[in-house]
Amino acid sequence: MRELLARLRLPLLFTTLLVFTLASMVVDRRVSQGGGRDHSWWTGILMEIAVPIQKVLTFPIEATSHLWSRYVALVDVQEENDALRARLARLEEQNLQFREALVASGHLQRIVQMREGFEVPLLPTAVVGQDVSPWFRSVLLDRGGGHEVRSGMPVVTDRGLVGLVTATSPRAARAMMLLDRQSAVDGIVQRSRARGIVRGRGTGKLEFTLVVRGDDVQVGDVVITSGLGGVHPKGLRIGEVTEVNVGDSQLLHTAVLRPAVDFGRLEQVFVMLHRGPTMRLLYEGEGDLAADPEGSRETASR
Repeated sequence: MRELLARLRLPLLFTTLLVFTLASMVVDRRVSQGGGRDHSWWTGILMEIAVPIQKVLTFPIEATSHLWSRYVALVDVQEENDALRARLARLEEQNLQFREALVASGHLQRIVQMREGFEVPLLPTAVVGQDVSPWFRSVLLDRGGGHEVRSGMPVVTDRGLVGLVTATSPRAARAMMLLDRQSAVDGIVQRSRARGIVRGRGTGKLEFTLVVRGDDVQVGDVVITSGLGGVHPKGLRIGEVTEVNVGDSQLLHTAVLRPAVDFGRLEQVFVMLHRGPTMRLLYEGEGDLAADPEGSRETASR
C-alpha cells in the first residue's frame, strides 16, 4: 500500500493542483460576471499557496531569459565596440596621413625655393644611417658614385648646410656633418659681414672663431657660408649665434652657434653636384683643372 501511495504521490499532487486551479478559474469567472465580491476562504488559501509555487516554477525560466538577454546584449556591445575601434583606427590613420601630407607639402615648398636659389644641380638622397659617436659625426646616404656623387660635394637640406661628402661607393656615400670635430667651414655674419671659421665641437653646437677680434657679432645673428676656400657655395645657412665670448683675457673672439639643421631628425638631404677647386685638387689633382677650363673659369668668377 505504501509503495502504491509513493508511486501515486506526484500524480495525485499534480491532479489536486490542477483541480484547484480549474476551480479557481471558474470561481473567478463567476465573480467577475456577478459584479465582483470577496473570494471564498479556500480560494484565498489556494492563491497563497500558488504564489510561491509560481515563483519557484518561473524563476529558472526568468533567470535563463535574463541571462540570455544580457548575453545577447553583450555580444551586440562587443561587436559595436569592435566596429568603433576599427573606425577609430581608420580615422587615426587618415589623420596621420593628412598631417604627413601637410608636412611634406611645406617641406617640398621649401625645397623648391631652395632649388631656385642655386644654379647647382641638387640630387635628393635619403639618410639611411648615422654615426653619432663622440669622435665622428657622419651620415650614410643611399646615393653614391653611380649617381655622380663624389667626395668633396656639399650636402644640404632646405634648412641649411649639413656637411661634406668624404667617401663614396657605387651605391652609397658617407658625409661628414658640421658637428664633427674635423669639420671647418668659412662663414660670415649675414648682418655685419664679419668673417670667421665655423668648427664642429662633437656636440650639438658649433664654434665660430672670428678672423678679426672685435668684429660686430651679436646673439641672434645668422651665419652663412662665405664661399671662400673653394669648398662650399656662398650663402648656405650654417646657424644662429646663441652666445658671444669676448674678453680681455681671450686671444680670440669666438661665438657659439646653434646649427640651422636639426641633425637629430635628418631624413632626406641633397647632394650639391658641384666641387670647388680645393676639392678638385684634393681628390683629383691639378690635372682636372686643366682638363676642365670651364670649371676653372667658373671658380675664378666666384
